[in-house]
Amino acid sequence: MNSILKIVAQRLALGIFTLFVISLVIFLGVEALPGDLAEAVLGRSALPETVAAFRRELRLDLPMHIRYIEWLTAFVQGDLGNSLANGREISELIGVRLANTLFLALFAASIAVPVAVGLGILAALYRETWFDKSISMVTLSTISVPEFFIGYIMIAFLAVQTNIFPSISNITWEMPFFDRLYASALPAITLTFVVMAHMMRMTRAAIVNLLMSPYIEMATLKGLPRWRVILMHAFPNALSPIINVIIINLAFLVVGVVVVEVVFVYPGLGQLLVDSVSSRDLPVVQASCLIFAATYVLLNLTADILSIVTNPRMLHPK
Repeated sequence: MNSILKIVAQRLALGIFTLFVISLVIFLGVEALPGDLAEAVLGRSALPETVAAFRRELRLDLPMHIRYIEWLTAFVQGDLGNSLANGREISELIGVRLANTLFLALFAASIAVPVAVGLGILAALYRETWFDKSISMVTLSTISVPEFFIGYIMIAFLAVQTNIFPSISNITWEMPFFDRLYASALPAITLTFVVMAHMMRMTRAAIVNLLMSPYIEMATLKGLPRWRVILMHAFPNALSPIINVIIINLAFLVVGVVVVEVVFVYPGLGQLLVDSVSSRDLPVVQASCLIFAATYVLLNLTADILSIVTNPRMLHPK
């Protein structure tokens, strides 16, 4: 137990340091953008005195390292500042959008994870058959196609031609739960196609790699059915890589939804990020990028820790 806690503490320390480096990269990237932020917001017709006063209000007159320390300190304390576009608190803007993004990610995960794991088990059970080859071909095809193209195909067939689902996913938290599910069905299906293939192939590969193990051969020689050998003996020992790839794909569902949200005009954090970049609302851009980074790092840490806990051999590498 002490060794597990030590490894978890090391991973957490590494995650915090990674977030610090990411925050520095985000801040320096925003600073490297051409042009003056105050002039871009106020316009070319603004008086020099007005621009100078606005720069002081944004604290752009301070040295860069002081502004970075103030920004990072305020972010850690929960103060994200105000939006330059509408003057609202960034935490208020991001709170609703992040909740929408998490709702979409969980909706897609609830479809993708059981389907991917089930297909992976079936592909391992019927290895080298037409079923296995067909599933592999379809999953390779979905991995090769960009998510925005899949989204447009979903819109063309399920929204325009058949009118089953709406093409624009406009949801609010005042809507009933099943109405929100219906409105966000197309982006959830698109994300399912994007992440399901990777999880399915990893599940199949993890189980197939264990089928040549001595204990699997012993279970087979005892006369156990093949499905029971895979489900009861191979699958539990393959959980470590499967959990790892599932959580990493969940991280993608949260962080990589920007393109899908733009395609379906979904009111999530990715859509807010794109709108803020268009309006040069840099405080919102910085906060959104750091929240995306923190979510991705946190989920990767979770995958790393769970893979260690479910695989005791990683605790004793020697």
